[in-house]
Amino acid sequence: MATSQDEKKMKILCLHGFRTSGSFLQRQISKWDPSIFSQFDLDFPDGVFPAGGKSEIEGIFPPPYFEWFQFDKDFTEYTNLEECISYLCEYITTRGPFDGFLGFSQGATLSALLLGYQAQGKVLKDHPPFKLFVSVSGSKFRDPSICDVAYKDTIKVKSVHFIGAKDWLKEPSEELATAFDSPLIIRHPQGHTVPRLDEAATEQLRAWTTEILSHNNKILKGENHELENGETKVDDEEKKPEEVSNKIDTAQVQQDGIGIELKREVEAVKA
Repeated sequence: MATSQDEKKMKILCLHGFRTSGSFLQRQISKWDPSIFSQFDLDFPDGVFPAGGKSEIEGIFPPPYFEWFQFDKDFTEYTNLEECISYLCEYITTRGPFDGFLGFSQGATLSALLLGYQAQGKVLKDHPPFKLFVSVSGSKFRDPSICDVAYKDTIKVKSVHFIGAKDWLKEPSEELATAFDSPLIIRHPQGHTVPRLDEAATEQLRAWTTEILSHNNKILKGENHELENGETKVDDEEKKPEEVSNKIDTAQVQQDGIGIELKREVEAVKA
């Protein structure tokens, strides 16, 4: 029986921002050229907990609204984070496997945590290694007990990081990008928002996703082999003759301020 097109697509888990929803993130992403992710299967779940306070998109985008976990004003103490992690690990195991994450704000921060935790063997030990990460206004956790594990080593996942010139999380977003191996950084002049992309940024993102798809297709066809550290081994037949010869010879990717930006963004989406 032939495999359907949907079954061939790489799957991305998309995690929304604080006190919004999966459907709102889907609306946010819809401002991007649809061809960029047309060959991916995007999953937009809602957060674990109902919004524990006012959502800044009330009256602009329909409820219900959710949050993944709660935090103090300094973003150093977290409530229900472990419950959230357990929920997402179960979701990923039962609905997956997934190839990567896309996240905005709280969702991006959480996605990066899961990537770091998996790399250190703390979660999802039986799930295939993730291959990609799209971060929009993400940041690192600030609790040392979390940082010492999640960001202990460079995270070898292909990543793209959207960083806004007017984002109140600009510096934390810059810091998060440094946790990844060779991250692609796409800068935009906007604030804490999923930005509209100009032609240059659209081409950058499209080229990034195209490269990931091409690499993944080669693996599926048996042309390349993934090593445990995320690097790729190319078969000798694909190498230049001198490369093969050399081998023989040598045996050798808060709360404050978010409301205003979300309102502006939704108004722009409605417009």
